[in-house]
Amino acid sequence: MSEPVELDIAHSLGRDAAKARIAGGIAKLEGYIPGGKVTEHRWDGDRLMFNVAAMGQRAAATVDVLEDKVHLRVELPPFLAMFANKIRDVLGREGPKLLK
Repeated sequence: MSEPVELDIAHSLGRDAAKARIAGGIAKLEGYIPGGKVTEHRWDGDRLMFNVAAMGQRAAATVDVLEDKVHLRVELPPFLAMFANKIRDVLGREGPKLLK
């Protein structure tokens, strides 16, 4: 397994409002991995866990929603690791839009 893609996104919504915005935008998350499709997702308290299938591969991700930030972690299989920097850039640019 390659190094995970991790990113913190600051917000001022509070935990509950941030969770609601993320839940409403779950379909947008699949666009952050080239050719990606969210295959399953579930909440466990303030943590969203989901899988994205892309190019015959599967990436597991978690989103931890805190009062003032969201921490995103994506575990990429070796084949998708070549896209890690692109994915990190897209998450940094598009992720905050989910919280607006």
